[in-house]
This record gives sequence, structure tokens and C-alpha cells, in this order.
Amino acid sequence: MVRISAIKYLNTIPFIYGLESSPIMDEIVMDFCSPAESAENLIHDRSDVGIVPVAIIPSLPDPHVISDYCIGATDNVASVLLCSGLPLNEISHIKMDGDSRTSQLLTKVLCRDYWKIFPEFVPFNYELEGIDPAGSYLLIGDKALIEAERFKYTYDLAREWIDFTGKPFVFACWTANKPLGVEFVKKFNEALRYGIENIRGAIKKHCYQFPEEYAETYLKSNISFVLDSDKRAGLTEFWRVALEKLNPRVHWL
Repeated sequence: MVRISAIKYLNTIPFIYGLESSPIMDEIVMDFCSPAESAENLIHDRSDVGIVPVAIIPSLPDPHVISDYCIGATDNVASVLLCSGLPLNEISHIKMDGDSRTSQLLTKVLCRDYWKIFPEFVPFNYELEGIDPAGSYLLIGDKALIEAERFKYTYDLAREWIDFTGKPFVFACWTANKPLGVEFVKKFNEALRYGIENIRGAIKKHCYQFPEEYAETYLKSNISFVLDSDKRAGLTEFWRVALEKLNPRVHWL
């Protein structure tokens, strides 16, 4: 059985629905966790495949991006935000959501290279600390969708990256820490494609926190699922500016 680390955010439910609707379920064991936990599982070989924040991929000894699908954005992503009670030039501290190293690094790159601000980055636990709309926060996933309207200023990090580089952004990829069989990878991709082509079914089965119309608009308008050549170029650029010391060596399937 192939061990799969999956994430149950709104933006991943098409993937979950596709896998659950596929005969590939007879070949996998699926565990649900946060993006950071998915990364740790892959790093420590507690899983064979995970949808993981792209920042960790170059640190794997033998990374294989096995899918034609990802969590990406070609415009506003809506679920990776810098939310603040202050404009950018007045921000001195940013509380950083710990669920995704990619979003943390993206925030730091934009601060340093695009916005030209140098705040202190402070660890933050959303569940324990709650939100103060006068503060400044990196929020990702469902937290960002829920909390954004409480803040005077919101900066969509995908949109900011696109304005900065002219390239789309990739937040997470399906990645293996070892080579997998060609037939398995083919069936895995077919399952993911089915989920993306049946978003309404995914919403009806898995979306409990958001109205169905809102969820459908978000999944069809804000998330770009296909890992095409433009997104791969954007991902390579992100690795260059954020992770150049890691010397990425990634197998693209």
C-alpha cells in the first residue's frame, strides 16, 4: 500500500474526492494532516506521497513531483494573505501562520525584494492565540478565507508575486520521496483529474464550512490546479530567489 498524506482544506477537496472515487483507493492508505505535517511525514518517510508546500521539496533527498496537478494561482488566490490593521510601510511585526513554510518564505521574499520592508517575523498559533484585527498576520487556507474581512488591509500573496515576477505561483505539489511505478502514477493522476472535473460533487461531499456557491467560485476562479509549463517556471523562480542555497534537484514526471 502506498502511504498518502493529504490535506483537508477547501482548496484540496477536489483531490480528496477524486482519490476516494477511484479504484486507486485499493492501493493507498490516506492520512489527513496540515501542510506542515504532510511535509514532515514525507521528510521522515512516514508517507510515500504527500501534497506538500513547495518550499520543502528541494530539501528531500530524492524528490519526485508525480502529478500534473497542484495548488497554484494565476491571479488572486484568496487563501494566502497578509492581513493587517496597518498599511505595508507601517508594519513592524508579522505573525506567521506555521502551517506552510512556502507561504512563510513567500512573505519574506515579498517583504525583502518587492515591498522593501523589514518587519520582525513572529511565530503564531491561530488556534491558541486567536486574531487581533489591529495586528499583522500571514494567514493561509481556510483561516484566510474566514478572517480576511476583519482586517482593514489585505494583501493577496499570489497576486503580489505575479505583479513582482510576471509568473504564476505554485503553493503545493503532489510529491513522492522515492520513485513510484508508472502505472500507479498514471492512475493517481487520473483520480486527481476526475476530482477537478467534478468540483460540485467534491463540494457536496466535503464542504461543510462554506456556502456551496462561495466554495465553487473559489475553487474555479482562485485556484489553478494544472501544473503547466508556466507554473513550473514560476516555481523554479521561487526556488531561485527563496531557496538558492538548497540547489534544487527535483525529478519532474
